[in-house]
Amino acid sequence: MPAAETPDAPGSDPATPPEDPAGAGWEIVADRGFVDLVGPLYRRPRDGAYAFAAAAKHANLIGVVQGGMMMTFADRALGVTAMAAAEGANCVTIEMQMHFIGVGRIGDWIVAHPRVTQRTGSLVFMRAEVTAGDRLVATATGIWKILRRKPAA
Repeated sequence: MPAAETPDAPGSDPATPPEDPAGAGWEIVADRGFVDLVGPLYRRPRDGAYAFAAAAKHANLIGVVQGGMMMTFADRALGVTAMAAAEGANCVTIEMQMHFIGVGRIGDWIVAHPRVTQRTGSLVFMRAEVTAGDRLVATATGIWKILRRKPAA
């Protein structure tokens, strides 16, 4: 694949949010649902990475990023990537596991690098590394069910 399309390696992003996410290649992920309450989330089209700027609203009782926020973030990044792998068909999470290896700190630029590990006719198997700079914060794996498209009205 050409150098411009080469995915960035997990851990190659800055530890703090870019001053201008759009200028750094990030687009805001539009969402009118639950994720809008915890966002904004960003997507980098060139490699399919997702990110968010860890803010005070994401903190748990000990002042680091709440595990539920990390799971919400991973679920969205993996789920949208699964839908792309399913040619745009809707997908739903069947199972997701998250291993918390480190902590996300308030002020961190948290990045997920989702990838498809296998796809069948009805399932998409996914994996992601979640980093803050060069620190591995978590890994996530999961299975997404590909739903049948509804007929056009």
